[in-house]
Amino acid sequence: MLTGTVHKYGDHVDTDVIIPARYLSVFDEATMAAHCMEDIDPNFVKVVRPGDIMAAGRNFGCGSSREHAPLAIKAAGISCVIAESFARIFFRNAINIGLPVLECPEAAQDIQQGDQLEIDLSTGTIRNLSTGKAYQAKPFPPFMQKLIDAGGLVAYTQARLAK
Repeated sequence: MLTGTVHKYGDHVDTDVIIPARYLSVFDEATMAAHCMEDIDPNFVKVVRPGDIMAAGRNFGCGSSREHAPLAIKAAGISCVIAESFARIFFRNAINIGLPVLECPEAAQDIQQGDQLEIDLSTGTIRNLSTGKAYQAKPFPPFMQKLIDAGGLVAYTQARLAK
């Protein structure tokens, strides 16, 4: 079960806004986290807390195919991203690094900045604790949930090879 405060963004939030291109040569997660969302929301890194949740509109993560964007979001402490829709490569990169992403148009439209959410990834249930409203996203298939639970594709593969 995930619980956190919402950081809300609009449509077409691209990878260059999530982590500006000037930080593409950075591979240190703490440095990426320190610059996450800085061009669209300079206060984000000052207010985000571990476990918080990001919500957005359509086509979240559009732009380049680099993994820096979901890595920066996860390193900043975000536990899940909810959006109306995701760019396909961002969606897959997020799963590969163990960042849960849920498509739920109704929730993404209704949820507001600062709302408190509770998310059950196993069922896809999103509960807005601030309003009492519940939403249903499509839960992850079991194999994808295993990747997320393990912390991403690399950690999952390492654990399987160690058996």
